[in-house]
Amino acid sequence: MSENRLVGPELEEAALFFHKEPRPGKLEITATKPLGNQRDLALAYSPGVAAPCLAIAADPAKAADYTARQNLVAVVSNGTAVLGLGNIGPLASKPVMEGKAVLFKKFAGIDVFDIEIDATTVERVVDVVSALEPTFGGINLEDIKAPECFEIEAALRERMKIPVFHDDQHGTAIIVTAAVVNAMELAGKNLGAIKVVASGAGAAALACLNLLVSLGVSRDNIWISDLEGVVYEGREALMDRWKAVYAKPTNARHLGDIIEGADVFLGLSAAGVLKPDMVARMGEKPLILALANPNPEITPEEALAARPDAMMCTGRSDYPNQVNNVLCFPYIFRGALDVGATTINEEMKVAAVKAIAGLAKEEPSDVAARAYGGVSELFGPRYLIPSPFDNRLILRIAPAVARAAMESGVATRPITDFPAYMDRLNRFVFRSGLVMKPIIAAAKGSRKRVIYADGEDERVLRAAQVVIEDDLAVPILIGRPQVITARCERYGLKIRPGRDFAVVNPEDDPRYRDYVDLYFDLVGRRGVTPDAARTIVRTNATVIGALAVKRGDADALLTGLEGRFVKQLRDLRNIIGLRTDIHDFSALSLLISNRGPIFLTDTYVSEDPSPAEIAEMTRLAAAEIRRFGITPRAALLSHSNFGSADSASARKMQVALSILRRTAPDLEVDGEMHGDAALSPQVRQRVMPTSTLTGEANLLVFPTLDAANIALDLMKVTADALHVGPILLGPASPVHVLTPSVTSRGIVNMTAFAAVCANHED
Repeated sequence: MSENRLVGPELEEAALFFHKEPRPGKLEITATKPLGNQRDLALAYSPGVAAPCLAIAADPAKAADYTARQNLVAVVSNGTAVLGLGNIGPLASKPVMEGKAVLFKKFAGIDVFDIEIDATTVERVVDVVSALEPTFGGINLEDIKAPECFEIEAALRERMKIPVFHDDQHGTAIIVTAAVVNAMELAGKNLGAIKVVASGAGAAALACLNLLVSLGVSRDNIWISDLEGVVYEGREALMDRWKAVYAKPTNARHLGDIIEGADVFLGLSAAGVLKPDMVARMGEKPLILALANPNPEITPEEALAARPDAMMCTGRSDYPNQVNNVLCFPYIFRGALDVGATTINEEMKVAAVKAIAGLAKEEPSDVAARAYGGVSELFGPRYLIPSPFDNRLILRIAPAVARAAMESGVATRPITDFPAYMDRLNRFVFRSGLVMKPIIAAAKGSRKRVIYADGEDERVLRAAQVVIEDDLAVPILIGRPQVITARCERYGLKIRPGRDFAVVNPEDDPRYRDYVDLYFDLVGRRGVTPDAARTIVRTNATVIGALAVKRGDADALLTGLEGRFVKQLRDLRNIIGLRTDIHDFSALSLLISNRGPIFLTDTYVSEDPSPAEIAEMTRLAAAEIRRFGITPRAALLSHSNFGSADSASARKMQVALSILRRTAPDLEVDGEMHGDAALSPQVRQRVMPTSTLTGEANLLVFPTLDAANIALDLMKVTADALHVGPILLGPASPVHVLTPSVTSRGIVNMTAFAAVCANHED
């Protein structure tokens, strides 16, 4: 568990900055059609827009063909029960709803308008939301207090012919139920015979219990305790008709009175309510779902000390088995929208439960294992439900929900070609902007020491705080401690040198003489005098960082925020050197845009690489791409298109292809070809029907540095793409030269990548 979690004023300041800069909020609206000329305008608006309007008027189902409605969800709240903040009102709830919208988009490609309504009565909320049906393909109700949320959802489902889903209830219920199903299987218990004790009786808790009943848990074996104590027959305080169905004829009045022999504890209440002595009295191999946030009803450490055979789930990311609604709600809506479902029914929810539970039992694929650093959790007490980072969630849940909608008769647009649908979902996985997920996941907890040459730079300091909080690596900053401290204070950062991270002070470090001696041993016969070596080790942060890696004082180096790339590379060549099987350095850049991830090489090193060098950098790039869990598809680019021109550069790429065919027979590669042929299978099919490259290329290999670097800069701007890199290919240790334009987020991404590379060095 991280000891550097943002808390108090630091969290508030960071969150306010995050929401304000570089522009307020978390959402924007972008056009999906070009409006570049008069014809476009005539088609998009008057007079052309009349055609789809009339088509929809004649057949309302055509709205799915001609508008964004089939992929548009409303996240609706009246702000009466926001997170742990309570009734803060609709306007104050807007940041939360925008956040939910971002999750929909990032995880499932679903567009969202967040709708905050100034309405508190059931009737008013229902009237407002139901009137929105022509605009949306689905409604996600959020942060509406109980018991009104039950009545609102029921009324809306009755009135509307689109999915209405209260995620606070059903999202939590689906994940909890999947965890219960798997835990009881591990414990060898039948669902129909288990005893469930719940602490809390709000919307989420009751939805969990209802879904468990639908899967076979006996209502007679479910016990509830809330703020007023045990829910018993005849109780009047804090009772409602939804809670009353679980009331028991009993004299028990407190949680401790009903916990005896429980197989499952479901906590959706408050920190500390489940005591170790209560855990000790639970049944054999109990499941404890302590889901209060930020602090659970009991910590895993306390629970496992009392009962080592217990299985634990919490709502926190720093413990195994995190119950996080993002595991299901984007994918349930994805499946429902893709078949035009009129509702999200019990069959669809059960299908989601089974898909989530089933995924936890799957053996990690080769791609997934590579993506997560070669180490993947296997089904067991510490892995009852999949990680939110598992990119297979959408591939399991969305189709299962879609099939359930079709089989239960609520699909208006049934899928007729499931293989094509699965292929579309697969393409989305790597077009979602989440390509860094497996790298981040693999870096977490690695404790690799990453040294930063530009340790006094604001971007490095901000990145270091994120790296520490997210436990991606152990930062070491090169810089003057007093300067670093002053800048941390100026930027409102909570981290401090010596306490949260180590510092190498160029002006006063006890290892200085050892570093000088090592440096002179390495470069003394390359024109560097002893006096020069002493000066360089005092003043050149890249040299200091490289020597730290060489000596084993650090595992990886990031440099390059200041100074010329070629000079930094020269220092790394002299100190770190090349891998024994590599002839020269090269650089790989990753661009992440709405189109998906595209890798480019060589973007920074070799001016005019030979065919052998092009083949080598392509093989090295392909190996790095596999770290992301992505199958590389390489296109060797040229002004020549499969032999259309006979020039030196075209012949060079042809020779490189023949080398790759011989040395990397498993690599999917073809060329030489134009850029449009690389990115468009249709264009490529017209000019070379027998091309061995399938789909869109994701690795673009250029004949010269000029071509690669110009293409990189143009694509960054025109595609509004996030640049990750450059990734230095070929060094003997993980060292990377970034660019002066890198952002703090870019540094965080490269830190994670460097940590993963260092893991593979072990």
